[in-house]
Amino acid sequence: MTERQVKKEMRDDEAATLGEAHAKEHARLRVTAKALGEYPQSTRTARLKELTESQAETNKRYAPEKFGRFAEYFPSPDYGDHIAMLPTGKVLLFSFEPVEDNPQKETAPTDVIGKENAGRAYLWDPAKGTGRDAFKNVPPPMVVMPDGKNEARPAPFFCSGHAFLPNGMLGVFGGNLGGNGGSGAKLSLVFDPWTETWHRNADMSVGRWYPGVVEGPDGRLLIMSGQSELGWGTPTPVVERFPARSHPVPWQKSDVPANVPVDTFRARAPFTKDYPHLFTLRDGKVHGLGRMLDEQYVFDLDTETRAKLPDRPNVPCKDTRDGNGEGCNPERIYGSAVALPNGFRGPDSVLVLGGNRDDANTYELTKGKSWNKREPRAFGRANDSTLTLPDGKLFTVNGSFHIRNYGNGLYNPNALPKYRHTESRDDNGSWTLGPVQRLPRGYHSNAVLMPDGRILVTGDEAQQIANDPDIKDDMHGSIEMFEPWYLHVGNRPQLNRAPAGALHYDSAFTVQTSTPRRVASAVLVAPTTATHSTNPSQRHLKLKINNRDGNTLSLQTPATAADAPPGWHMLFLLDERGVPSVAKWVKLEPARGTAASGNH
Repeated sequence: MTERQVKKEMRDDEAATLGEAHAKEHARLRVTAKALGEYPQSTRTARLKELTESQAETNKRYAPEKFGRFAEYFPSPDYGDHIAMLPTGKVLLFSFEPVEDNPQKETAPTDVIGKENAGRAYLWDPAKGTGRDAFKNVPPPMVVMPDGKNEARPAPFFCSGHAFLPNGMLGVFGGNLGGNGGSGAKLSLVFDPWTETWHRNADMSVGRWYPGVVEGPDGRLLIMSGQSELGWGTPTPVVERFPARSHPVPWQKSDVPANVPVDTFRARAPFTKDYPHLFTLRDGKVHGLGRMLDEQYVFDLDTETRAKLPDRPNVPCKDTRDGNGEGCNPERIYGSAVALPNGFRGPDSVLVLGGNRDDANTYELTKGKSWNKREPRAFGRANDSTLTLPDGKLFTVNGSFHIRNYGNGLYNPNALPKYRHTESRDDNGSWTLGPVQRLPRGYHSNAVLMPDGRILVTGDEAQQIANDPDIKDDMHGSIEMFEPWYLHVGNRPQLNRAPAGALHYDSAFTVQTSTPRRVASAVLVAPTTATHSTNPSQRHLKLKINNRDGNTLSLQTPATAADAPPGWHMLFLLDERGVPSVAKWVKLEPARGTAASGNH
């Protein structure tokens, strides 16, 4: 419960008679009673039991060696509305402090002004298991927001945008100032995974609520879109860059950005809706795919100019149960998008999925020139997460009818069964339905690929609250692990050693494997940092095998930074069945004395 809730329940007569501390205890009891009365624990317990049982029964139809399987399910201290797979092997989860225990109400502090509008963050260390001790609290910096309250609180960075820097740190930009339906904060933060600490940088020039962020081939982050500090309905066209060109790119673990400014990119980004999908493709340019069909742009980082891309195809929504509002013609609500694997070279095409409950089609922007309709998924869904796996296949998890709507009306946590189904896309582009997840997860849901090949699924605070086995404790989140098909077909190849130092572009390096005869290919997969169905960092590249010498393999790095922007990647060895090793982390950066280039 929050101080705001407790304050509302404080009584002057009790404080005068019993004292402040005792009166607060009474107030806390009333808050708990109200929460349990509005949405009782018995309902939460029964829901989770039913979902657990129906998941087990449904998934009997799906053989793990063909479809994969859901395994561990365990509580988390955070909702996981934002997530990042860090190069230390730990997972960063961050969101906001709870303000509501009833999932039938707005669960996020969007319009809260003051210290209850606060961020929180935790690290999960898989090496420590799945208990409470496996999570470490890593709160963001204390800040005083320009809201007139003059109250310090952990930075309210939820609904921000984020991307990785070349040194493995996570840049986080924007957040919630509070009020006006969602007002953008000017926050500029960096999380350092090596020391597990946050650093505050100089504020951006504009507030951003729901922005997009992506790393370019030069290692700098481009930040665009988001609602301004004036509130909802005031998207900013200003594009900013971090770090500013007057400051060096942070290449090494010791290069910690603190008080570093952004600068302004000359071209503007006239997105009228938030969270555009941003991708750096093989041409070295940033492709910005907006939610409106005619807001598709490409940004040249060298000339700082913007050009128009073809309009995206669109199928208007047919279902009018929510008034044919947001998420219908002509707007995509939050749906996923993936930079498609392109063999040994960086991606030159993007697949856009979801975002329209009446359009199951997938749409490929091919080489920035044309949109092509590809194989549809089983049904339309919004708020989904789609990942590229080591074997090159795509995997979709999560999804819903609409924001805060799982198919049975706003703020009703009962979901249509179909939204719990996963889907996978094979090498031919065909989609197949797969096992169901335990909780339906829609708005604010997330998923990441882990170095051991499993998939972590989390997010959607409304569903986590609705199915909390103990709403009175402090573990209100949940995590579910999915084991893809490749973990159920036999022994895996082994990657025993990879270089600890930086790897340069278009150069050879060696790795050690105790199963050399079983290694058919090698791939790099960039780690995920995701929120609101956007995932700007993930990337999949094959690596050429130059030579085999006993247990030593000589591999070739990608040719340019446009193929794979600098930073940390997961290196997998795969056998001919597509079964991956456990990954090793490797780092790409330009050779000393050269600049990262988008040219090829």
